[in-house]
Amino acid sequence: MNKDTTYIALVDDHTLLRNGLAALVNSFDGYAVLFEAGNGKEFIAQLKQYPAPDIVLLDITMPEMNGLETATWIKNNLPKAKILVLSVMDVDTVIISMLKRGARGYLLKDSKPAVFKNALDNIRDTGFYMNELVSNKMLNYVKEEKKDKLPQASLVSTLTENELSFLRMVCAEKTNKEIAHDMNLSVRTIDGYRDELIKKLNVHSRVGLVIFAIKNGLYEI
Repeated sequence: MNKDTTYIALVDDHTLLRNGLAALVNSFDGYAVLFEAGNGKEFIAQLKQYPAPDIVLLDITMPEMNGLETATWIKNNLPKAKILVLSVMDVDTVIISMLKRGARGYLLKDSKPAVFKNALDNIRDTGFYMNELVSNKMLNYVKEEKKDKLPQASLVSTLTENELSFLRMVCAEKTNKEIAHDMNLSVRTIDGYRDELIKKLNVHSRVGLVIFAIKNGLYEI
């Protein structure tokens, strides 16, 4: 193996798409596809024959062992491998789930080749890829864990018990309707908590709320 080459593993159950993606990756200077797999179980099995990849291009919806389960396995067993999610879904809760499981970037499958190449370069060079699907807080969560957190700590101290409960339930991937039921409040009130916290914590979405909570010890992964 060439030490100057970044080796990629493709994990996607759509064979035609995966083969096309492999050809695209192999056309980029400095990149090579190490192996392909149709799901998480196949990915793990391939590691008996191949070394760990530098980057794993990971789909979410797959049979037998899906992207969520695979990402968790990679996080626990291949901590140096960086995950770039390739999916058709742009739902906040899905992004949250993959981020919690160690994903360093999230890209839609209909992205242009130049955008895909840029994502790979960012993952390789900086360890993360940030786009419009992922809050700016992802950068802080991935890259600045050791930064002074006093300004955010002061924000945490202003949160009410109900706001803290709401944050923890968002981290648990519950919908606003489910949170309203658990807290014995109306959905409208829960929507208000969400909107107020987004303003108060200077984030842009539920993803940002989750990252804030994780960074400040309000929720443990």
